[in-house]
Amino acid sequence: MSASAGRFALIDAVKGLACTLIVWHHMSIYGPMGQGARSLWPAFFDWLAQDGRLAVQVFLALAGFLAAASLAPQGLLVAERPWKRIALRYARLAMPYLMALSCAVLAAALVRPWLDAELVPAAPTLAQLFAHGLLLQDLLGHEALSAGVWYVAIDFQLYTLALVLLSIGALPRRDAGVGDQRARRLAVVLVLAAAAVSLLVFNRYAGLDATALYFFGAYGLGMLSWWIGQATLAGTWGIGVAALALLGAGALWLDWRSRIAIALVTALALAVAQRRRWLSAGAWAGRGAAALLGIGRIAYSLFLIHFPVILLVSGVFAHLGPVPPWVGALGMLATFGLSLAAAALLYRWVETRPASWGALLALFATLLLCGAIASLH
Repeated sequence: MSASAGRFALIDAVKGLACTLIVWHHMSIYGPMGQGARSLWPAFFDWLAQDGRLAVQVFLALAGFLAAASLAPQGLLVAERPWKRIALRYARLAMPYLMALSCAVLAAALVRPWLDAELVPAAPTLAQLFAHGLLLQDLLGHEALSAGVWYVAIDFQLYTLALVLLSIGALPRRDAGVGDQRARRLAVVLVLAAAAVSLLVFNRYAGLDATALYFFGAYGLGMLSWWIGQATLAGTWGIGVAALALLGAGALWLDWRSRIAIALVTALALAVAQRRRWLSAGAWAGRGAAALLGIGRIAYSLFLIHFPVILLVSGVFAHLGPVPPWVGALGMLATFGLSLAAAALLYRWVETRPASWGALLALFATLLLCGAIASLH
């Protein structure tokens, strides 16, 4: 779903803010810049380091919201070939991901002599490169080659699981007339049930955090918020919002998790914004929102490419030796600006290109080549 066209401008703005938090969270915990600047605002940097990562929960709820809008806007699956949609999803996720991962592998090789081994990933093995390329690195137990790559793998798993649930829900469409209504209800019930089981059971076990089962609660809340927002009657909308709030509150009463609280608030806010028509560009056309809208449009590329930039700038700082705190703060600002520039290039030249298997194979080969170069460095 293209927010840049104006239909979901609010989502672009929220994505821009959430992605900015993620970048600054990583800058605060990786490398000498955040360590040096911390003395200027200790409380702020402590908050960034500890809680900045929770912005990912906003992405999960937004992703579920947009998945429902794209796959089943009225609760009924519109994709005629689900497996083709899964393959296309992989290709669209993987093209900028593989390019950014190649940059991360090379950046790590360049700065490895200067930075702490805990910050820089080790030289990749062939199995590690293939696992990352196929989005299986966490399931197979490989060390991550870049920050945030776990999310790409989880996003693909969540999309696939949502499509499977919606496909099962569409089975009653074989019957004429009443079948469509039955299919809609079944699809929503399946997503609701999966989200509830995730929130009440799977999300409480950290050992499952490499699977979609752990994260489908937040994703499912986003999907449900889309369908609630589509309700034409105020009473139906109110019942839906109450049910969503009750599900989230029950999960938090059973086991308080701030990540689930943020996903729940995001989902409820989306249902309200959709009802009040706040999602469109008309409500977010002011100049003050232009920067967030711009970052939101390139948020995926920014999420992917900022870690290699952090590595390179951190390597320069480490090579120069200890720097005053204010220089570290300026370095963080420069890193953020360079990350935006790199993301804009990745977005323009890779992310927005039509997905094709030829381009995907070329990018996969690029990753393997970069891995081989890094291993020789």
